Amino acid sequence: MNLLRIDSSARRNSVSRQLTEKFVETWKKENPTGEIIERDLSTTDLPLITDEWVQSVHADQSSLTPAQKQVLSASDALIDEVVKADTIVIGAPMYNFTIASPLKAWIDQVVRVGKTVLFGPNGPQGILEGKKVVVLTSRGGSFRPGTATAQYDHQEPYLRHILAFIGLTDVTFIHAENQKPGALAEPSRAAAISQIQQAAALHAEATATQ
Repeated sequence: MNLLRIDSSARRNSVSRQLTEKFVETWKKENPTGEIIERDLSTTDLPLITDEWVQSVHADQSSLTPAQKQVLSASDALIDEVVKADTIVIGAPMYNFTIASPLKAWIDQVVRVGKTVLFGPNGPQGILEGKKVVVLTSRGGSFRPGTATAQYDHQEPYLRHILAFIGLTDVTFIHAENQKPGALAEPSRAAAISQIQQAAALHAEATATQ
């Protein structure tokens, strides 16, 4: 079984990286023969979407030119990692109420017609089904549903929607909230780590029995 770990924080010792590391540690204990693929988006050259990229995506894939293949090479590599994974864990810090730009750049490369989503008479159909996704966030404040600040959460709703768009509907979110300096940071992080360890063990057990 394969685990894809994705980190997107600009900081080398960020809270979200600590969380993904805890998930990997627990998953590996429960699934010692599993393969772990690590993708650090902060050190990955993630090209922006260009007109050449769009033209290459919509061209006949059996007759792409060498230049078009090169344009799509990063997208191909990132999609291959997702396809290979049984479980995907994403470290997602909240920046300005939404996701970090490297994570958005990764999404732009993996949401691709013909590769991860198909369009037919009934509309779009995501094809990356049957995988489990765990999103581990770190946030400076609290954005719980029903609170006055929930309206500012453009992180979880967006990620749920775009992941489902490509067929990733089995998604668990674990939030380490209130991570700005103060007395609330450590208890919230400890609670998140406890949830992460339980989730990692369950996901490792589930993938091992498939």
